[in-house]
Amino acid sequence: MLSKRQEVERFLKEPTPDIRAVVIYGKDRGVVRDRATQLAHKVVERPDDPFDTALLTEGDLDSQPGRLEDELAALSMMGGKRLVRLRLMGEKAGPDKQAAEALTAHVEGRLNPEAFFLVEAGALGRDSALRKTAEKAGGCYVIPCYEDEVGDMARLTRDALSRDGVSLNGEALDLFVNRLPKERGVARAEIERLALYLGPGSGVVATPADLTDFLGVEPEASLSDAAADAFGGKIGAAQAGLRRAAQEGEGGPAAVRAMGYYLGRLRRTLTLHKNGVDLGAATKASGVFWKTEREFLRQARAWTLEHLLTVQQDILTADKACKTSGSPDQLIAERLALQIAGRARRLGL
Repeated sequence: MLSKRQEVERFLKEPTPDIRAVVIYGKDRGVVRDRATQLAHKVVERPDDPFDTALLTEGDLDSQPGRLEDELAALSMMGGKRLVRLRLMGEKAGPDKQAAEALTAHVEGRLNPEAFFLVEAGALGRDSALRKTAEKAGGCYVIPCYEDEVGDMARLTRDALSRDGVSLNGEALDLFVNRLPKERGVARAEIERLALYLGPGSGVVATPADLTDFLGVEPEASLSDAAADAFGGKIGAAQAGLRRAAQEGEGGPAAVRAMGYYLGRLRRTLTLHKNGVDLGAATKASGVFWKTEREFLRQARAWTLEHLLTVQQDILTADKACKTSGSPDQLIAERLALQIAGRARRLGL
């Protein structure tokens, strides 16, 4: 099994000659497909050429039970390596068992030794016959694919944009990656859309300001703004933001959570500052968006950890009230915003 990223990347760049089968599986189909495609290009020169490659699905296995072994036994019409690529989309026991049996026959040398068997599958459980067989079989590697981490998505974004001759500066990259969907295939489509927006081959190094129109408004932007206004002592603006969010479908519980998140960011900033970190650096470390940094710093200079502790109790009380059956969620959220804004004003904000 290859589970460490360095091992996987090394193998995908230069497959081991004595390996004749690979099973790539995981929840994120985009990652599975990316890795399988990368490997396919290393196995045969033309992975899309039917003379070099046989592409099967579980539907083919259902309708023609013996076809998989037939394809693994067949010789390449052009001579040399032959790729047999199987895509298992579901968790049916029948195709899973057939794939396991064909894998066993292939690694034992009973079929065409010049064929390379590549399986793409979803999240194979521990009871999967294919997974059990592949993990024990000699001449076979198993590559589990896990959800991308932030660093993986940043690397994917940089590499993809670089191929189109555009890039993002550090702040813009952080902003863009944090807004990307987790599924690899959808994320890749968003990166391609960004490259088109920036202009392929233009050499642009985009900043956060350049991404404003592209990213648009976050679904919960009204709640974030309302929370910031409440902690800034802007009573009218906070109420207006909450009502706008309600019209956009964001109810009272989400509003209370937004104020809790904002408090957490202030508390983290003040804690870092108390431990000797410069206030500006602490603000950046807390993930404050650059456009709101100035206002956030103004608030951080007025609030104290003791005052935030009191507000935290108010937020917990409001959160419990919102979870009570039949409670007026919107009114509870608006009253909480008024309480916070009132405290902020008393602090001089």
